[in-house]
Amino acid sequence: MSGEEGAERAGPGRPVPEDHAAARIKLEREVRGWSTVKLAEEMAAVGHPINQSAIWRIESGKPRRRVNLDEALGFCKVFDITMQDLTGPPGELATPRIRQLAQTYVQMTLEYRQLRAAIDRNQMHLHEIQVELDAYGDKGPEQRGQVDELLRLEEQAAMRSLHPSQTHLRNQGQPPADE
Repeated sequence: MSGEEGAERAGPGRPVPEDHAAARIKLEREVRGWSTVKLAEEMAAVGHPINQSAIWRIESGKPRRRVNLDEALGFCKVFDITMQDLTGPPGELATPRIRQLAQTYVQMTLEYRQLRAAIDRNQMHLHEIQVELDAYGDKGPEQRGQVDELLRLEEQAAMRSLHPSQTHLRNQGQPPADE
Protein backbone atom coordinates (compact mmCIF):
# COMPACT_ATOMS: atom_id res chain seq x y z
CA MET A 1 0.00 0.00 0.00
CA SER A 2 1.42 3.39 -0.94
CA GLY A 3 1.72 6.24 1.59
CA GLU A 4 -1.02 8.08 -0.29
CA GLU A 5 -3.36 5.09 -0.05
CA GLY A 6 -2.68 4.74 3.68
CA ALA A 7 -3.37 8.44 4.30
CA GLU A 8 -6.63 8.19 2.39
CA ARG A 9 -7.77 5.14 4.34
CA ALA A 10 -6.91 6.77 7.68
CA GLY A 11 -8.54 10.09 6.84
CA PRO A 12 -11.55 11.47 5.01
CA GLY A 13 -11.67 8.77 2.33
CA ARG A 14 -12.06 5.84 4.69
CA PRO A 15 -15.19 3.66 4.62
CA VAL A 16 -18.32 5.26 6.12
CA PRO A 17 -18.96 2.31 8.51
CA GLU A 18 -15.68 3.17 10.28
CA ASP A 19 -16.94 6.70 10.95
CA HIS A 20 -20.21 5.19 12.18
CA ALA A 21 -18.29 2.85 14.48
CA ALA A 22 -16.31 5.75 15.95
CA ALA A 23 -19.49 7.74 16.62
CA ARG A 24 -21.27 4.69 18.06
CA ILE A 25 -18.38 3.87 20.38
CA LYS A 26 -18.47 7.40 21.77
CA LEU A 27 -22.27 7.33 22.08
CA GLU A 28 -22.32 3.97 23.89
CA ARG A 29 -19.51 5.05 26.22
CA GLU A 30 -21.23 8.32 27.09
CA VAL A 31 -24.63 6.69 27.66
CA ARG A 32 -23.00 4.51 30.30
CA GLY A 33 -21.20 7.48 31.84
CA TRP A 34 -17.83 5.80 31.23
CA SER A 35 -14.50 7.51 30.73
CA THR A 36 -12.13 6.27 28.05
CA VAL A 37 -10.16 4.66 30.90
CA LYS A 38 -13.24 2.72 32.08
CA LEU A 39 -13.98 1.59 28.51
CA ALA A 40 -10.36 0.43 28.14
CA GLU A 41 -10.75 -1.58 31.37
CA GLU A 42 -14.00 -3.14 30.11
CA MET A 43 -12.35 -4.03 26.80
CA ALA A 44 -9.47 -5.72 28.62
CA ALA A 45 -11.94 -7.63 30.80
CA VAL A 46 -13.56 -9.19 27.70
CA GLY A 47 -10.18 -10.10 26.17
CA HIS A 48 -9.78 -7.22 23.73
CA PRO A 49 -7.28 -4.84 25.37
CA ILE A 50 -6.97 -1.33 24.00
CA ASN A 51 -5.28 1.78 25.36
CA GLN A 52 -7.53 4.61 26.57
CA SER A 53 -5.70 7.07 24.33
CA ALA A 54 -6.44 4.82 21.35
CA ILE A 55 -10.14 5.03 22.26
CA TRP A 56 -9.91 8.81 22.34
CA ARG A 57 -8.18 8.80 18.92
CA ILE A 58 -10.95 6.53 17.53
CA GLU A 59 -13.64 8.86 18.85
CA SER A 60 -12.07 12.30 18.40
CA GLY A 61 -8.69 12.12 16.67
CA LYS A 62 -7.92 14.22 13.59
CA PRO A 63 -7.79 12.03 11.61
CA ARG A 64 -9.58 9.40 13.62
CA ARG A 65 -7.77 6.18 14.39
CA ARG A 66 -9.11 3.14 12.58
CA VAL A 67 -10.81 0.33 14.48
CA ASN A 68 -9.40 -3.11 13.73
CA LEU A 69 -11.57 -6.23 13.68
CA ASP A 70 -10.43 -7.49 17.08
CA GLU A 71 -11.30 -4.14 18.65
CA ALA A 72 -14.65 -4.02 16.86
CA LEU A 73 -15.53 -7.44 18.25
CA GLY A 74 -14.52 -6.24 21.72
CA PHE A 75 -16.68 -3.13 21.47
CA CYS A 76 -19.61 -5.32 20.40
CA LYS A 77 -19.11 -7.54 23.46
CA VAL A 78 -18.68 -4.66 25.90
CA PHE A 79 -21.71 -2.75 24.61
CA ASP A 80 -23.76 -5.91 23.90
CA ILE A 81 -24.50 -4.84 20.33
CA THR A 82 -24.10 -6.49 16.94
CA MET A 83 -21.43 -5.61 14.40
CA GLN A 84 -24.21 -4.21 12.24
CA ASP A 85 -25.27 -1.93 15.11
CA LEU A 86 -21.66 -0.85 15.65
CA THR A 87 -21.10 0.09 12.02
CA GLY A 88 -24.59 1.43 11.27
CA PRO A 89 -25.50 5.13 11.30
CA PRO A 90 -25.55 6.22 14.97
CA GLY A 91 -27.80 9.19 14.28
CA GLU A 92 -30.67 6.75 14.05
CA LEU A 93 -30.28 6.01 17.73
CA ALA A 94 -31.27 9.41 19.14
CA THR A 95 -29.37 11.23 21.85
CA PRO A 96 -27.46 9.53 24.67
CA ARG A 97 -30.17 10.65 27.14
CA ILE A 98 -32.95 9.12 25.03
CA ARG A 99 -30.95 5.90 24.69
CA GLN A 100 -30.45 5.85 28.46
CA LEU A 101 -34.16 6.42 29.03
CA ALA A 102 -35.04 3.66 26.58
CA GLN A 103 -32.65 1.27 28.31
CA THR A 104 -34.06 2.14 31.74
CA TYR A 105 -37.63 1.80 30.44
CA VAL A 106 -36.97 -1.67 29.05
CA GLN A 107 -35.20 -2.77 32.25
CA MET A 108 -38.02 -1.48 34.46
CA THR A 109 -40.65 -3.07 32.20
CA LEU A 110 -38.93 -6.44 32.56
CA GLU A 111 -38.75 -6.00 36.34
CA TYR A 112 -42.44 -5.03 36.40
CA ARG A 113 -43.39 -8.15 34.42
CA GLN A 114 -41.41 -10.33 36.83
CA LEU A 115 -43.06 -8.68 39.84
CA ARG A 116 -46.49 -8.95 38.20
CA ALA A 117 -45.94 -12.67 37.60
CA ALA A 118 -44.86 -13.09 41.24
CA ILE A 119 -47.96 -11.21 42.41
CA ASP A 120 -50.18 -13.38 40.22
CA ARG A 121 -48.59 -16.55 41.66
CA ASN A 122 -49.03 -15.14 45.16
CA GLN A 123 -52.71 -14.36 44.54
CA MET A 124 -53.35 -17.88 43.24
CA HIS A 125 -51.67 -19.34 46.31
CA LEU A 126 -53.61 -17.02 48.62
CA HIS A 127 -56.86 -18.12 46.98
CA GLU A 128 -55.96 -21.78 47.52
CA ILE A 129 -55.19 -21.09 51.18
CA GLN A 130 -58.40 -19.08 51.60
CA VAL A 131 -60.45 -21.95 50.16
CA GLU A 132 -58.84 -24.39 52.58
CA LEU A 133 -59.28 -22.07 55.60
CA ASP A 134 -62.94 -21.47 54.63
CA ALA A 135 -63.53 -25.22 54.34
CA TYR A 136 -62.18 -25.70 57.85
CA GLY A 137 -64.15 -22.72 59.18
CA ASP A 138 -67.36 -24.02 57.57
CA LYS A 139 -67.25 -27.09 59.86
CA GLY A 140 -68.70 -25.02 62.70
CA PRO A 141 -68.53 -21.84 64.75
CA GLU A 142 -65.70 -23.16 66.92
CA GLN A 143 -63.50 -23.86 63.88
CA ARG A 144 -64.40 -20.46 62.37
CA GLY A 145 -63.39 -18.80 65.65
CA GLN A 146 -60.08 -20.68 65.66
CA VAL A 147 -59.29 -19.58 62.10
CA ASP A 148 -60.23 -15.95 62.83
CA GLU A 149 -58.17 -15.88 66.05
CA LEU A 150 -55.12 -17.49 64.40
CA LEU A 151 -55.27 -15.00 61.53
CA ARG A 152 -55.53 -12.09 63.97
CA LEU A 153 -52.57 -13.29 66.05
CA GLU A 154 -50.42 -14.01 62.97
CA GLU A 155 -51.16 -10.56 61.56
CA GLN A 156 -50.23 -8.88 64.86
CA ALA A 157 -46.95 -10.80 64.99
CA ALA A 158 -46.18 -9.85 61.39
CA MET A 159 -46.89 -6.18 62.07
CA ARG A 160 -44.57 -6.14 65.09
CA SER A 161 -41.73 -7.45 62.95
CA LEU A 162 -42.08 -4.69 60.34
CA HIS A 163 -39.21 -2.26 59.87
CA PRO A 164 -39.79 1.10 61.61
CA SER A 165 -40.14 2.80 58.20
CA GLN A 166 -43.33 0.78 57.69
CA THR A 167 -45.07 1.86 60.90
CA HIS A 168 -47.95 3.33 58.90
CA LEU A 169 -48.92 -0.28 58.08
CA ARG A 170 -49.10 -1.18 61.77
CA ASN A 171 -51.89 1.31 62.40
CA GLN A 172 -54.13 0.32 59.50
CA GLY A 173 -57.64 -0.37 60.63
CA GLN A 174 -57.06 1.29 64.01
CA PRO A 175 -58.33 4.73 64.95
CA PRO A 176 -55.74 7.47 65.52
CA ALA A 177 -54.42 7.62 69.11
CA ASP A 178 -56.08 10.99 69.84
CA GLU A 179 -59.64 9.72 69.21
